[in-house]
Amino acid sequence: MSSLTLRLDMIQTLALAAVVLFCGYGIRRRVSLLDRYNIPAPVVGGFLFAALSLTLRSWGLLAFEFNTALQPPLMIAFFTTIGLGASLGLLKVGGPQVLLFWLLASFVAVVQNVAGVGIAQLLGVDPLLGLIAGSITMTGGHGTGAAFGKLLEEQHGFSAGVTLAMAAATFGLVSGGLIGGPVATALIRRHRPLRTPGTVPREAALAAAQLDALDEEIDTEPVGPPATAFTLLKVITIILAAMWGGGLLSAWLGQYMTLPAYIGAMVFAALVRNLSDVSGAVRIEQRTVDDLGTITLSLFLAMALMSLRLWELLDLALPMLVILAAQVSIMAAVAYFLTFRLMGRDYDAAVMAGGHCGFGLGATPNAVANMEAIAERFGPAPRAFLVVPMVGAFFIDFTNALIITAFIGMVR
Repeated sequence: MSSLTLRLDMIQTLALAAVVLFCGYGIRRRVSLLDRYNIPAPVVGGFLFAALSLTLRSWGLLAFEFNTALQPPLMIAFFTTIGLGASLGLLKVGGPQVLLFWLLASFVAVVQNVAGVGIAQLLGVDPLLGLIAGSITMTGGHGTGAAFGKLLEEQHGFSAGVTLAMAAATFGLVSGGLIGGPVATALIRRHRPLRTPGTVPREAALAAAQLDALDEEIDTEPVGPPATAFTLLKVITIILAAMWGGGLLSAWLGQYMTLPAYIGAMVFAALVRNLSDVSGAVRIEQRTVDDLGTITLSLFLAMALMSLRLWELLDLALPMLVILAAQVSIMAAVAYFLTFRLMGRDYDAAVMAGGHCGFGLGATPNAVANMEAIAERFGPAPRAFLVVPMVGAFFIDFTNALIITAFIGMVR
């Protein structure tokens, strides 16, 4: 039986994405399990709409056809805000441990991709599935997963890229929340590490206070003064100008290599941010940048998820589960044997290991949730609460995007 097709234009698609997003917020507030594992609201709303769409389609009642022309600019705008957040001055505030953890997190992203591609080849499936179940979703989470899933569909002919990425990212979020506490608890009980004497410097403590709000849901009030209309317009102008400059940079780099469209904007935005920090010519309000980044990512995710074709999951579900199970084991081993030792073998390092599980398999909020649970039981760990969120909020998305791009070039 043929179904009626409902075609939505660009504005109607964006409007539906916004409605789906806020449905996700409403459901997330009422279902404690979703809040406990920090499942993003656009993922909740988007997956439910996609399930409804699948049901209506399978019953022959209604099919949806979306105009997703706004997805690419929303994605590029989000990664531009990532670039604007990559201030090298924060490395000075955070000290050498921030740089060390950043390098460690980047190394883990490489390991995740090597493992994912290797297992995919052993299973006889497309190695791009290994990247999707690698650092694209494990270190990158839902935002990076949706962006690269779309890229792999459009530029590399990998069908169901977004659908598989969202499933993998959700698996990672839940897994990271489950293993972080046990890993840290095992380290504390076995090694009985001492707490590091002294306190976190005042500048670092202020930075940590600001970072705590970066990954909150958009219905909470973040740290910092509220944005005025002038501030919003100024930051939007900087983002648009960086997207313009990044487009020119991408066109020039495209003569020599194949790169995702947002790489140029992200790199250009990082240059703008650090030149601004050095010269003091323009003040870039980080809270406003974060707010605009959250808005663009939320709408992009909602739009990407509500148009998922869930029936495309069936053929690759089992191979992806094998890869994801391996990724969880690798992350637990890295946190237990490597993160703890490299970050100082003390109590803060044990807490960081627990946070790294949430961070390396999902997102920064998962890492913070893991560390808060550990700190409630064993005591405060101020250095851990500075280092992990700072790397997760400002630095790892930048290097992870470059690592993923390099691996895509190698497997293709």
